[in-house]
Amino acid sequence: MYDLTAFQRDLLYTIAGQDEPHGLAIKDELENYYESEIHHGRLYPNLDTIVDKGLVEKGEVDQRTNYYTLTARGRREIEARREWENQYVGNLLSE
Repeated sequence: MYDLTAFQRDLLYTIAGQDEPHGLAIKDELENYYESEIHHGRLYPNLDTIVDKGLVEKGEVDQRTNYYTLTARGRREIEARREWENQYVGNLLSE
């Protein structure tokens, strides 16, 4: 996960938190979080990158709509990242 951008990491977390979301559902979630518009030219190339890295699988709902789901590797990467984060900020959450 060290080689992902922050945006790609956010995509991964957003996909993890939904049941087979399609691109526009992911876009909506991130727009709410970032409080700004996410352009298709930013969203889809970054989704393709995390698919190419084997972190996410892309499936087809119909000819116009794809869905995304984490792979086993994607889940492991998120777990490893959370463990690493907890080393540094885990204590903040319990205060």
